[in-house]
Amino acid sequence: MGGSTWAKRALIIVVGLAATAVTTTVPMPGAAADPVSVAPTEAPAPAPAQRAAVVWSDEFDGPAGSPVDGGRWNLETGGGGWGNNEHQYYTSSTSNVAHDGQGHLAITARRENPGGYQCWYGSCQYTSARITTAGTYAPTFGRIEARIKVARGQGIWPAFWMLGQDIGSVGWPASGEIDVMENVGKDPNRVHGTVHGPGYSGGGGITGSRDLGRALADDFHTFAVDWSPGLIRWLVDDQEYHRVTPASTNGNPWVFDKPYFLILNLAVGGNWPGYPDGSTQFPQQMLVDWVRVSSTDATSPPSGNRVVSNLSGKCLDVPNGDFSDGVRLQMWGCNGSAAQRFERVGGTLRTGNGTCVDIAGGGTGDGTPVQIATCSSNPAQQWVLSGAGDLVNPQADKCLDIVDWNPGDGAQLVLWPCTGGANQKWRLE
Repeated sequence: MGGSTWAKRALIIVVGLAATAVTTTVPMPGAAADPVSVAPTEAPAPAPAQRAAVVWSDEFDGPAGSPVDGGRWNLETGGGGWGNNEHQYYTSSTSNVAHDGQGHLAITARRENPGGYQCWYGSCQYTSARITTAGTYAPTFGRIEARIKVARGQGIWPAFWMLGQDIGSVGWPASGEIDVMENVGKDPNRVHGTVHGPGYSGGGGITGSRDLGRALADDFHTFAVDWSPGLIRWLVDDQEYHRVTPASTNGNPWVFDKPYFLILNLAVGGNWPGYPDGSTQFPQQMLVDWVRVSSTDATSPPSGNRVVSNLSGKCLDVPNGDFSDGVRLQMWGCNGSAAQRFERVGGTLRTGNGTCVDIAGGGTGDGTPVQIATCSSNPAQQWVLSGAGDLVNPQADKCLDIVDWNPGDGAQLVLWPCTGGANQKWRLE
């Protein structure tokens, strides 16, 4: 959620020994205008990513009224509008962010100004809170998720998002931004997931959304991204609704294969959500049950040298062990032969004979055959195995697909839009 003035702003972080008030001029995610929309993925529900372990978490089990854990989180303060003409002043007070004693963190927006705070528009009308892991934790890849019950009302803007750790040196949007979850009160049923980077920031962010059919604020929901090299997938309650790859950026830089820190905040007003009106009730709370980062296949390159289909249990196979350029790949019962051994090298799937899994003619169209060809730097030979088991070609932003869901020997393979179906799910053994 990047504001149009981010590039002019600098990040200032001061980390102390306890939960620390931080003064920062980096704004909240969000755009000066509604982001460019990408149609939601219409697909069968994919299986949840296979998570090896939770590698970082906060379960928010502190006593009622206690502050956030200063070893994990920093508090950012200020009322400069955060690049989006927001109206809240972020404080470090437990009146705005504290454990509720019931296993949640409560971020509370209030219509008040107890400290005589000054905002960009004059005397502040609202207080709220924003916490980050800047300087304490910045993962690269994995499943990033939180279970949240969002706040509600016109002008209310809850968010769970990430910024590139290098923002202090390269600025925004070169740092990149991954918005795991945003909801604006004027559209209460819809969750948004977005990336911002150089050439696609602010109102031009690459975004997807899903309408849940009822207000997100009615209950807790789990908001997540499965984040792999060259692939980010958005999920709500384990249902995928959006994905991006380098092919999504229209030739602009892909800036998401590096460390990012986490952010939770509750904004009041802004260019995108609009401002509170007579229908907006205060105080408003965003309750966070937990935040977790789990390792996936993306956090370390998958091992094994057989590419096995979840649909049939059969192996990717070079017919008759013929490694000539242009031989079309098939599925066959796993037999341990050299025709079924593939090594992951630099994003390719490489046989022992110097050939790689390749998209015929370098094509990107639906139904393009998948073959073997002499290994090269051709993007038609690049494959990303996502945490959900998709084998994605980033150039085409499409998946390795078994034609007609055929579970038998000799089944053919093509490039096809990712659907989440079992005929597009793979594992390395």
